[in-house]
Parts: sequence; structure tokens; C-alpha cells
Amino acid sequence: MKLGSVRIGGLASYGIVEGEFLIDIGAVLQERFPDLKAVIAADAMEAVKLAAPQAPRIPLQDLTFAPVIGNAGKIFCVGHNYESHRQETGRAKTSYPSIFVRFADSQMGHGEPIIMPKVSTMLDYEGELAVVIGKAGKNIAQADALQHVAGYSCYNDASVRDWQWHTTQFTPGKNFAGTGAFGPWLVTPDEIPDPATLSVTTRLNGTVVQSQPTADMIFPIPQLIAYISTFTHLAPGDVIVTGTPGGVGAKRQPPLWLKPGDTVEVDIPGIGLLINPVHAEA
Repeated sequence: MKLGSVRIGGLASYGIVEGEFLIDIGAVLQERFPDLKAVIAADAMEAVKLAAPQAPRIPLQDLTFAPVIGNAGKIFCVGHNYESHRQETGRAKTSYPSIFVRFADSQMGHGEPIIMPKVSTMLDYEGELAVVIGKAGKNIAQADALQHVAGYSCYNDASVRDWQWHTTQFTPGKNFAGTGAFGPWLVTPDEIPDPATLSVTTRLNGTVVQSQPTADMIFPIPQLIAYISTFTHLAPGDVIVTGTPGGVGAKRQPPLWLKPGDTVEVDIPGIGLLINPVHAEA
């Protein structure tokens, strides 16, 4: 099942994506479950399915996609989780994943613009697989980790590199408004029984700039969930953005920076195609 968070006529809703339509579940269940995060937290997927026959069908062209989980309590991003990216950055091998955080209000949905801030011209793409937590947990064992997943999505962890490089801490360059593209929708685990069989491809203006199977992750998804849940309690709607393959613009010669007028696509077959134009900050 594909579940999207959307805006219809300016009003927030959510629903099931089928072909070129959204079954507007929010129109039926929003009083009980105000958003997709609430559905996940209540483990209410059966209620969603039961509501589908009475819900209106909205053409996708008549709505705007929002971030899949726009109100995530915690968003963890993983640095240098593919060997190709570790090597191009010159980072030393480590025994533990590199974790930083992104704020929920820096995100936007499929089709919405990535914003190049006025204070920088070093805006970079990072296509990634995102994992949404469905079942709360602390000290989760790797063997049980995938049972805590509500679904998977595409992510573009766009990075303002000069602000990222001000110090050894990544936070400033990873949290400018309009730089965390998340979508187009969530795909439930019944359609993705093994996330290690996927692949992540990023295209800039139609040209492939990143492409790698998720099996090449240094720290696979079960290990990431186990590690993160050791130092914090994972809650429904939390997001883990699992790292980007090699090929980022900052490490090309010459560097390949995003600019207004560009279009970036993150393509994960079996999940979806996340497309975002690049605009200058107004």
C-alpha cells in the first residue's frame, strides 16, 4: 500500500495512492486520526483500508504532496553509509554509524522546490532511502528491527555544503528551510519485505549522478535501528534517512552545485520517484 500526505485545496489530508488518484482517507478518518503519523502511531492500517470504499478519489494532478511525515518527532540522518561515498569524502572507516539530525520544518514534499539559500551557492543533492518507524522501541535487537518499520520512502537530503563545513558538526548545513525533500509517499513493508534488495538512483536534469544498490550500505537498516534505539527511544513516525551513495556534487571535479532551474530526481524502484525543482530563496 502507498500512503501519501497531501494538501487538497490548501487543507492537509492523507490517503492511499492508487494509480493517478489519491483515495482521500483523511476526509473520512481525520477526526480520529488527524494525519499519517497518527495512523501509524495507532496501528490503524486496517481502519484505513475499511474507510477506502467511502472515501473520495482525488486526481493526483489536483493536489499537492506534503512531506510523508511532516511532523516527525525525530529525524536521524546517516553519514557516509556507502563505501563509495566514504571514499570520495576521505573519511576514515568507523565501527559505528555517523548520525546527525534534521528538523521536521526543513522538509518539503514531492514536486515542491528545493530552496537555494541566499547565503550560499554550494547546494548539493543526496538521494537516499528513508525508513519510517511504526512500532515504538528501545534497545531493539537487529533480528527484530524490521518489525518496527511502518514503511519506506525516497529522500533528498539536500546539503548547504559551506555551512555544513563551517565546523565538524553538520547541523547548520543540513537544516535550511526547503532542503529536505521527502516523498512522494510511504510504501508499507508488505511490498518491501527486504529493503536491502532496493537501489537508489539520483538524476540531475535527466543525467544519472548517483546509483547504487542498498545492499552496499556499510551499516544496514536493522543495524541502524538497533544502534539508534540504544541511545534514544524510537517512536512511531520517527524517520531514519539511511545515507547517500557516492557521486555527490561537492566531490566532483569541478564541483557540481545545484542552481535555480535544475530538477533533481530520486528514484527507488518499488517505492517511487521523488522529483523537485530548484528555486532561489525569495
